[in-house]
Amino acid sequence: YLVGVGRADCTGPVAQVPLMGYANADQVGGGLLSRLYSRAFIVADPDTSKRVVFVSADIGMVSQRVRLEVLEQLQSKYGELYRQDNVILSGTHTHSGPGGYFQYTLFWITGKGLIRPALSSIVNGIVKSIDIAHENMKRGRLFINRGTVENSQINRSPFSYLENPESERSRYSSNTDKEMVVLKMEDEDGHELGLISWFAVHPVSMNNSNHLVNSDNVGYASYLFEQEKNKGMLPGEGSFVAAFASSNLGDVSPNTRGPFCVNTGESCDNPQSSCPVGGAAMCMAKGPGNDMFESTRIIGQNIYLKAKELYEKASQEVTGPLSSAHQWVNMSDVSVELNATHTVKTCKPALGHSFAAGTIDGVGAFNFTQGSVEGDPFWDQIRDQLLGEPSNETKACHRPKPILFSTGEMTWPHPWHPVIVDVQIAAIGSLAILAVPGEFTTMSGRRLREAVQSEFDSHGTPGMNVVIAGLCNVYTHYITTYEEYQVQRYEAASTIYGPHTLSAYIQLYRGLAQAIALNATQDLPRGPEPPLFNVTNLTLLPSLSAESAPANKKFGDVLEEVRQEYREREVAEVTFVGGNPRNSAENATEHNFLTVERYSNISSSWRVVLNDASWDTRFYWTKGSRGQSNVTIEWHIPAGTEPGVYRLRYFGHYKKSVPIFRTITVPFEGSSSAFRIT
Repeated sequence: YLVGVGRADCTGPVAQVPLMGYANADQVGGGLLSRLYSRAFIVADPDTSKRVVFVSADIGMVSQRVRLEVLEQLQSKYGELYRQDNVILSGTHTHSGPGGYFQYTLFWITGKGLIRPALSSIVNGIVKSIDIAHENMKRGRLFINRGTVENSQINRSPFSYLENPESERSRYSSNTDKEMVVLKMEDEDGHELGLISWFAVHPVSMNNSNHLVNSDNVGYASYLFEQEKNKGMLPGEGSFVAAFASSNLGDVSPNTRGPFCVNTGESCDNPQSSCPVGGAAMCMAKGPGNDMFESTRIIGQNIYLKAKELYEKASQEVTGPLSSAHQWVNMSDVSVELNATHTVKTCKPALGHSFAAGTIDGVGAFNFTQGSVEGDPFWDQIRDQLLGEPSNETKACHRPKPILFSTGEMTWPHPWHPVIVDVQIAAIGSLAILAVPGEFTTMSGRRLREAVQSEFDSHGTPGMNVVIAGLCNVYTHYITTYEEYQVQRYEAASTIYGPHTLSAYIQLYRGLAQAIALNATQDLPRGPEPPLFNVTNLTLLPSLSAESAPANKKFGDVLEEVRQEYREREVAEVTFVGGNPRNSAENATEHNFLTVERYSNISSSWRVVLNDASWDTRFYWTKGSRGQSNVTIEWHIPAGTEPGVYRLRYFGHYKKSVPIFRTITVPFEGSSSAFRIT
């Protein structure tokens, strides 16, 4: 094959924009823990024009808007080379990245609308990562390996899982998929290029009290792998690219100590995830660490170490033809043949009451509980008044789900949920990547993989390695099994196309697999094209107005200085007169907010040792009154840091008023005093 890899920043605005994942309107960005990246991998057949592109981006999920804009840019750059059928865009599902990049109304509610700078950062970052991979294509080889990851996940809806038939459950040793699949890439001389790992776990080690943008546990795994392979480079630099991509993580949590009542400390591992005092709002899962930062590192390190071991031992070479199959499908209207006599249908999208309950990783509001198969007259009344009552047809179709939001019947100002959905498979020799538009639960993913595997087997391509890539192309929430759907915990209430959603997807992906196996992908109907709504920027974000510094101070001045001396494992901290970080995101595509610098006696100069992509630094922005704000930079000095003289620097932009009611953006910088590490 010809192989190319690329990585580009897609962080976007780190302040004031709501973070996407927990649907918690209070959880807005207030700084940066680690940068977000898009990682692109291109595999091409040197003899034909066939190509496959796989992108894993450090974002909550790929929205339809992101995908359509990326495809538009690729077409204008590369013509027919990169298309909807051979480009897979997957989100890692971090819950600590900026939101606001959706065109469907439901996601505007907690995301404060459509935020152009956030959307553009993601689209441009993805395209740039593909550009870099495209420019660096070279002859290379691919190897695949798989193994088991321990101590890194629990099933967060075990009571739903137990609804699946005992005969099916008995074939598996665990209620989560512990298998990691690793694809290793090197050039023909054996130089390492990169890897993709697929593993099913929610990147929710950072909980919904966090305000720092970061890529969570899987992002930390990428960071460790890339830091090791790109020796001597700053984070985010260097040619080796390591993607830790999402899979069927729907009911899988990294918070391995399980659910406890925040107020009393007792377990709340019950079908309603509810506490005796305070109800469901008090039931939260705990990670393995003492706090969310430590838990993120522990889970990330576990995943990294397993991937490293599988990568180093990978010897099974991937060879064979490339192909890709794609269709757009109206998921609100799929007829599924369950057997010769029985046909069922999917439904218009709708969310159930338990959607509002959230999960043990991030609880909802107003004390909704998981597992409600009854509506609540109080909330139903409010919904009927504000949003309109669901039609009888939709109610019947979704039964036993009590509908909270009948999103498929809500069209103001635009539809609230997608109905045109991508289904897609890309095959690289013996590896089949199923690009799925949402979060399949453990058992849903197993059924889908098995169905596709048997389809390949029965059409003359046995022995395929089938992997699920999650959160691809368009976000459609969750996909549970029919049995899990019946008990209506969060994942089931969020299975938006009704009880037969999984059966519909299995039927569709079988069709794609068959087309690939029979070399008939060109005969697949394209399906109805998704809409691109004419909305470019509609947001409730505060506007960026002129800023000021306190009396007798200027931007970048130090307000609270570092100490003169620190030891390893201590925290060096400095506070500056700051500017709104959104100014920087809107002004520079790859702005670096901070550096840690070490003084070199040999060259008598300062050398950058860390940037803001490092997991050891934290950048906090605090808004004050009268256009003033502060920035605090922390460096959590790791064990093994070289003794010497250091300083912390800050780089920002502020808005300045100029005549006739205009503002301009002005760059500035600041530096702490020098301090010694002993």
